[in-house]
Amino acid sequence: MNTLCHACGKKLTLSDKMLESIAGLKPGKTIRVKCPGCSEAIVLDSSILADKKAKPKTKPKKPAVAGFIKPPSPPDISWLEDGVYDEEQVIEDVPLAMILMDDSDDRDKIIESIEGIGYKTDHVDNVKEAIEKMQFTEYSAVVLHSRFESNGLESSKFHQYMCTMDMSRRRFIFYVVIGKEFRTLYNLQALAYSANLVVNDTEIPYFNVIIRKAIPEYEEIFGPITEELRIHGK
Repeated sequence: MNTLCHACGKKLTLSDKMLESIAGLKPGKTIRVKCPGCSEAIVLDSSILADKKAKPKTKPKKPAVAGFIKPPSPPDISWLEDGVYDEEQVIEDVPLAMILMDDSDDRDKIIESIEGIGYKTDHVDNVKEAIEKMQFTEYSAVVLHSRFESNGLESSKFHQYMCTMDMSRRRFIFYVVIGKEFRTLYNLQALAYSANLVVNDTEIPYFNVIIRKAIPEYEEIFGPITEELRIHGK
């Protein structure tokens, strides 16, 4: 059985042993394998073994006609305090994450959480160092605290660097912004700041749970989109 890498389109042949591992996954669990072509992680789950069934076509909903459209509310995150979002993953590649936060217990928690899902972390002391490293190193994730620069996110040189980065690179970086002004897991706010995830300072103790939920969801949604863009040379 074969599958395709969403990053480079290379065909990957799954061995019998790998198929057995996938068949043994519990619902919602995934396995990651390294693409032999571009070294990006390919996420696999038991759905690859199921027959694809055609879904009935549905008519698109007409957009609401109104002078003002109320945006969706932030998500309910009450489950963070007593819930555990368990995502078993086998990571054969080791992606790299940059952390831009001042030395603190919060930064230690972020580093512990990121490394707990298989990333290698690299923290920097200033924006100049961060931008220089970004130019020569391929990072799969970047975590920025809005107060890493004294003037805040609106005038942050690093945030501006991320927002103006060429999309051929940017679409492969999971960008997390943390600060007291954010609503955790509020995708609309993340979109407004050109980020993939926003987290409030008060939810940093739960960052391990948050990141285990956010990254698989991001890969599920944007993996197919990235593949279509690659096919069209974008």
